[in-house]
Amino acid sequence: MADKRIILTGGGTAGHVTPNIALMPELKKRGYEIHYVGSKEGMEKDLIKPFGVPYYGISSGKLRRYFDVKNFTDPFRIMAGYFESKKLIDEIAPDVIFSKGGFVTVPLVKAASGKKIPCVLHESDMTPGLANRLCIKSADLICTNFPETVEHLPEGKAIVTGTPIREELFNGDKKAGLDFCGFDEHLPVIMIIGGSLGSVRVNEAVRQILPELLKDYQVVHLCGKGKLDESLAGTPGYIQFEYVQKELKDLMSAADLVISRAGANAICELAALAKPNILIPLSLEASRGDQILNAESFEKQGYSYLLREEDMTSETLSEAVKITWDKRYEYVQAMKNGGHGDAVNKVADIIDSVCK
Repeated sequence: MADKRIILTGGGTAGHVTPNIALMPELKKRGYEIHYVGSKEGMEKDLIKPFGVPYYGISSGKLRRYFDVKNFTDPFRIMAGYFESKKLIDEIAPDVIFSKGGFVTVPLVKAASGKKIPCVLHESDMTPGLANRLCIKSADLICTNFPETVEHLPEGKAIVTGTPIREELFNGDKKAGLDFCGFDEHLPVIMIIGGSLGSVRVNEAVRQILPELLKDYQVVHLCGKGKLDESLAGTPGYIQFEYVQKELKDLMSAADLVISRAGANAICELAALAKPNILIPLSLEASRGDQILNAESFEKQGYSYLLREEDMTSETLSEAVKITWDKRYEYVQAMKNGGHGDAVNKVADIIDSVCK
């Protein structure tokens, strides 16, 4: 029987849920009874369901810096979520809360603080997002991915841990990945990951230089829903998928070089797996700039080649592939020295340290 209870929380995107899922097996080993709090309508409920963990939905709203009619109703939803959280905490009686972020976490963390329940946050990006910024005062400790993030947080509260990575990603089968793609084991493999929605800019740039790439490499392209190029179907050495799930671990094992966006969870997986990579962060036009900061940090630490979207052409992408391939062993060594592969234990140790 478990001797400690923990509430995991996080929602809004898969990136706020998958690290919690990665932590679950280790927390169970350490004697925790796990409960999950997310939003009533959020996608996190479906992600958590297969793991048999009790799930509780609370009301949640978003705090926006721009005009939206929901700005008038969401504060009431957040307040409702706060009172629902207080009631849940009384029912579950947790020893500790672990929050991965997203606006659904704010009422729960605030309610836990009022009831003196210790709370650990995890911040994936270089600078804290708004939801986590609202929770910082209520947190005992804050786990981060980047050394630079510590400068933005209260002294003594932040610890660099990396992001918990699903254990299954470390158990990929290279041969299975090559067979799934119909690839030759004697040629290196480049894998392109455009993010869960895919990336038109990255997809187009890759396809422009595809004939050149296929002279030396095989290419597996995860291009996003609705972004397949039917004219390239059957091209020898090239295969494209909208997305993959259970085969991802095998494809990662088979990949010798990865071209990716710079979302925090994605790049931490690359670092944990020590995959030489080219990062093409979302531009400021399409984001708050967190991917740019993430990629700059990885470049500085020697983990990645940074190619800014505004600088991306067929020529600069070809050059990036050549440079990254030539320096691949340097990148691998830097990532192996970075300790990102042990984030699950580091975070679990921090949770243990505040769980009295």
